[in-house]
Amino acid sequence: MIKVAAVSGYKMYELGIFKKSDQRIDIIKTALRKNFLSLLNEGLEWILISGGLGTELWAAEVVFSLQEEGYEGLKLAVITPFLDQEQNWNDENKAWYQSVLQRADYVNSISKKPYEKPWQFRLKNQFFIEKSDLLLLFYDPEREGSPKYLYEAAGKHQESHNYEIRLIDFYELQEIYEEERLKKQGF
Repeated sequence: MIKVAAVSGYKMYELGIFKKSDQRIDIIKTALRKNFLSLLNEGLEWILISGGLGTELWAAEVVFSLQEEGYEGLKLAVITPFLDQEQNWNDENKAWYQSVLQRADYVNSISKKPYEKPWQFRLKNQFFIEKSDLLLLFYDPEREGSPKYLYEAAGKHQESHNYEIRLIDFYELQEIYEEERLKKQGF
């Protein structure tokens, strides 16, 4: 049974997405939604994110949407790697982040200090893997980016633990795009 899913993936800038109106976001959120619905059927209760700009905040929006649709049992935990991670973000992204924190069911930080060194990210990755039953990651090993480190840590953990990794890759996004395009054309 899967009760807690850690969710992460590419940051906005890694995908070349700089506006919240970018249509690719809808495709990514559709992929997240499909995965969440499947996991809900497997007993999912918590989505765990660290609040990173991009996949993680889109995942939060999908959770809120599902909650509004009647999935009140689904909860969102935002556990940041360190305090004030939004410190250097622009005002629009800070506001987006704060709106997610306000609606989340649980908010905390692993390191009770502001950013110091990369070890805080490694600690966050380890925490997420140890506290979840599954990792849902928007990542394609053929297109490296920041999710690589969480993916590799989860793979190491998987060697000695019963731990599942599910990837959302660009092929899945392409399929969703094609399905949506056909729907709009009346097929």
